[in-house]
Amino acid sequence: MKVSLDTLPFRNTFAALPTAFYSRVTPTPFESEAHLIHFNTAAAELLGLDPAVQHDPRFLAAFSGQQPLPGMDPIAMLYAGHQFGHYVPQLGDGRAIILGELTNPRGEKWELQLKGCGQTPYSRQGDGRAVLRSSIREYLAGEAIHGLGIPTTRALCLIGGRDEVYREQIETGAMITRIAPSHVRFGSFEVFYYREQYDHIRTLADYVIDQHYPELADLPDRYLQFLNEVVERTANLMAQWQAVGFAHGVMNSDNMSILGLTLDYGPYGFLEAYNPGFICNHSDHSGRYAFDQQPQIGLFNLSCLAQALLPLIEVEDAKAALSAYWSDFTAPYHRMMARKIGFEQADEPAIKLLESLLAQMQQSRTDYTRLFRALGDVQRDGENTPAALRDLFVDREAFDGWLADYRARLRTHAKPDAERRAVMMATNPKYILRNYLAQAAIEKAERGDYAEIDRLLTVLRTPFDEQPNAEAYAAPPPDWADNIQVSCSS
Repeated sequence: MKVSLDTLPFRNTFAALPTAFYSRVTPTPFESEAHLIHFNTAAAELLGLDPAVQHDPRFLAAFSGQQPLPGMDPIAMLYAGHQFGHYVPQLGDGRAIILGELTNPRGEKWELQLKGCGQTPYSRQGDGRAVLRSSIREYLAGEAIHGLGIPTTRALCLIGGRDEVYREQIETGAMITRIAPSHVRFGSFEVFYYREQYDHIRTLADYVIDQHYPELADLPDRYLQFLNEVVERTANLMAQWQAVGFAHGVMNSDNMSILGLTLDYGPYGFLEAYNPGFICNHSDHSGRYAFDQQPQIGLFNLSCLAQALLPLIEVEDAKAALSAYWSDFTAPYHRMMARKIGFEQADEPAIKLLESLLAQMQQSRTDYTRLFRALGDVQRDGENTPAALRDLFVDREAFDGWLADYRARLRTHAKPDAERRAVMMATNPKYILRNYLAQAAIEKAERGDYAEIDRLLTVLRTPFDEQPNAEAYAAPPPDWADNIQVSCSS
């Protein structure tokens, strides 16, 4: 049964915590007339919402900050964090406000957060706004990452206004309504550790365990087991990012979800020409958050969380929890990468084949997504190298040699071609959210044409499927795409 605006069961359990954890704040609506740019029916389905709500004027009013719905209790969350390796003692939701929570018909709780809705006590001289460009990028990214099977925040709707917002230049403002089971971050704990407010750490840990890890609630070592769970979830998230070729771009500890979700999309990017040192954030001058650094940074951020939990757990126990990280990361990463080349077992010969392939891809700057997708068409009993594959490499003879070794391994350690191909097609996406695709949707939207957002979302929701009418979305990037730059303001 779908829920209407008249029967929305809003509440806000986080707002029931002491006021040290947040500030009550009222969203600031646009001065100009707000308008609905896009309504995400998939997210509405997740919430149990009737899609017809998008046509109710109260929906636009509520999710553009004009008039809250009954039961909404807007707050901005307090947190701190390590930004580019340096501790910043107070951050918090500077342009986002938790409106409240909904529980869907399956009993799942979802927080709704309005992003781009004006200043909060944590805005740090910022304007609290978001621009259309960055809002479209986040709106698309949540669905793209979800379509790839990776845990992520998502968004219910994208709303535009005519207000001017200054970043590097004057841009149009927008708001998105982000949804997640929780927006609590590692930095939510750090702020109270460095303030030596240890009772607040316990209160927050109890809240998160009660709401999201209830199976741990009655354990005598529940705080340690909580840390173990977050370590495992974060390691798995890093493995999924690395396998699909996703770079987050700004992995500060305040951008790390306590639930292992992909959180806070800014200067993200997907690998195109394979370069393990890919830096997607134009503001990351040192390469701290380069693609190949993400697993190590995941561990660094977990160490920040573990330190913040030391008032609740023993130091040696915290170290033991962190010591499990690399095995928690490596096992699923190798398993996923082995499946990308058609093997069910991530044994040493399969990993060596993979590493040899990646080295050739790096030398040739081979397109990461297109290469792995094309490998699914290799026949183990073939003799020649398909031209479409061979042309992706500079040293074609070296690739011929690799392919011969690969086929030999397929013949002895892989399923028959048809079965193997099915697994590879379900592992290697055909469609990813390339920067040029997002940029094309942004430029059209800035001219008032929002149709490309919907077309792109439709493709990205089923990225592993062959979509005959969407072949253009799987094309390699055009030359002009090299000039696209994204930064922390994106």
